[in-house]
Amino acid sequence: MQNNADTEFSLLRQRAGMSIDQVADVAGFSKRTVYRWENGETEPRKAAVQLLHDRSENFRPAPAENPAFRFIDLFAGIGGLRRGFEPLGGKCVFTSEWDKHSQRTYLANYDCDHDVRGDITQVPLDEIPEHDLLLAGFPCQPFSIAGVSKKNALNRPHGFLDQTQGTLFFNVAKIIEHRRPKAFLLENVKNLVNHDKGRTFEIIYDTLTKDLGYDVYWKVINSKSLVPQQRERIFIVGFRDKMDFSFDDLELPDAFAGPRLGSILHPEDGSEAPEAPYTKGNIGSVSEKYTLTDHLWSYLQGYAAKHRAAGNGFGFGLVGPDDIARTLSARYYKDGSEILVRQDGKNPRRLTPRECSRLMGFDKPDGQDFIIPVSDTQAYRQFGNAVVVPVVEAVAAHMRPWLTGSHEETERPTGLEEMSLAG
Repeated sequence: MQNNADTEFSLLRQRAGMSIDQVADVAGFSKRTVYRWENGETEPRKAAVQLLHDRSENFRPAPAENPAFRFIDLFAGIGGLRRGFEPLGGKCVFTSEWDKHSQRTYLANYDCDHDVRGDITQVPLDEIPEHDLLLAGFPCQPFSIAGVSKKNALNRPHGFLDQTQGTLFFNVAKIIEHRRPKAFLLENVKNLVNHDKGRTFEIIYDTLTKDLGYDVYWKVINSKSLVPQQRERIFIVGFRDKMDFSFDDLELPDAFAGPRLGSILHPEDGSEAPEAPYTKGNIGSVSEKYTLTDHLWSYLQGYAAKHRAAGNGFGFGLVGPDDIARTLSARYYKDGSEILVRQDGKNPRRLTPRECSRLMGFDKPDGQDFIIPVSDTQAYRQFGNAVVVPVVEAVAAHMRPWLTGSHEETERPTGLEEMSLAG
């Protein structure tokens, strides 16, 4: 039997934004029959396939025929960076994501007229198309600089080919060198700035500016002004030509007046349609499986008390509707300890994957449009590794004039200092 993640019917259903139950109801077949199509046990009926084709055509707008700019999506995850730039008229022409589960979610949510490639280190440079903008949320790997001092002592030349060899940033740099896009946006964890006493970021910055010749700016942005979550990430913007771009005038809402967790939680009052397996019943109650067991809740309380007694800050994060959550991590599936929602009369619970989607901005605060075709474990990993979409949207809107050339027609504020390596 073919795995349902690999069947054409499953992928088509996901692109159409329909659940198995919805396909069964609309197409007039039993759920058992649709499950057989999903799992590749039997061939799906042509009428059902045509229905999904029609739905997928209308589910999302088709890519622009004459895009304002072309971009590639590297280390794409579930497409958080893409979601900020595609609505501005951009067209994605290449995607790379090594994780098969993330690929499945990506394909379920975006129109792709190209294959989603796997390991970027295995893709020849000539197979990456020309593009105006490179997007990459590259993983932060330690850079070995042991050989750099030796080369200096021997008066041998060195550059990013030596300093970043073996890291995934090296592959990003090679693509930039080969295709020379008009601009790039790189995203990473806040600690990239201080990693290895600042030497890692220095190598990255020098590679982009001195070796590749790009005009580079960077800023650490906290998402709490846009979503109810403390999440700091660094955004590095580069332009092939000298620009008067600045992050100083990036406008974000007041962080102290940002949204609270209640805006993304399931209301459980009947105002939201139930969504299995996350909520159920007439009022959309959160499924009991997200409530911590007595054993796990006791363990987390004991673990927190132990570290509190030792003067450490480790422990769980218990939150309610009026709070802002800690950073959602990729390990959230293990125990949910960083964000536990209080419940009256019972143990706290994890966020559901739908609430995680809202917390990361893939869905609107009360939405459920983003397709989550994977298990809870994989969904938690994917959202924990993702970027906050509203932050990307803000950065994208800020970059847009320099991507389309309209900045030349707009008078920019004066007296703004450029972001530099000193921050």
